[in-house]
Amino acid sequence: MSPVPAHIVLIEDEPITRMTLATYLGSFGYRVSECDTAQQAEALLASEGADLLIVDINLAGKDGLEITREQRSRSEIGIILLSGRTDDIDRIVGLELGADDYVCKPFNRRELLARVKNLLRRTMLIKHLNRRVAQFCGFTFDISQRSLTDHDGANIPLTRGEFELLRVFLTNPGVVMDRDRLSHAITHRQISANPRTIDVLVRRLRIKLRDDPKQPRILSTSHGEGYVFTAPLD
Repeated sequence: MSPVPAHIVLIEDEPITRMTLATYLGSFGYRVSECDTAQQAEALLASEGADLLIVDINLAGKDGLEITREQRSRSEIGIILLSGRTDDIDRIVGLELGADDYVCKPFNRRELLARVKNLLRRTMLIKHLNRRVAQFCGFTFDISQRSLTDHDGANIPLTRGEFELLRVFLTNPGVVMDRDRLSHAITHRQISANPRTIDVLVRRLRIKLRDDPKQPRILSTSHGEGYVFTAPLD
């Protein structure tokens, strides 16, 4: 059975831009639904759902920022905002409201496609983790049971901070994350107070995962930037 294609809802009131982008994304196997208003999109989402929203900020009536705020309060759906403005205000507000990415018009279609692919990969992984497990390098990480086991099934105890940090890495595979971002992505208050504590947690995880810091295969260091989860997921 062929895999079900990801469903993208494109909310854009400029018809040429909307049709051109929908055709382009559709050529790569995605199912794309076109909407020109928030109301049309909301009816579609209620009846069919979606895996990703691409939303123009400057819609008539309810704009893209309001759509982002409302959808983020309901789900973890991926959201990419489009805007013809080049200033930082909309971008910052959009990201604060819960958008995952922001692209300025005119945009390169191949770049947008790459952003779509990366975001879908992350959101699909989050869904997978929330209902099942992740497996990598012989380890099994069960987010619902808050457990990590090795290839023999032996439990590897994790502190709360270690568990949360590993969860962040697994939901952002291949993404370089600096210490500040990692600190804000987890809920342990003591960690948030001192970003350098991330180094200690990474060192502890490497020991428990038997990951050689000189030649890491799971948690790699991006010098001058932070850390990145580089192990392939089974």
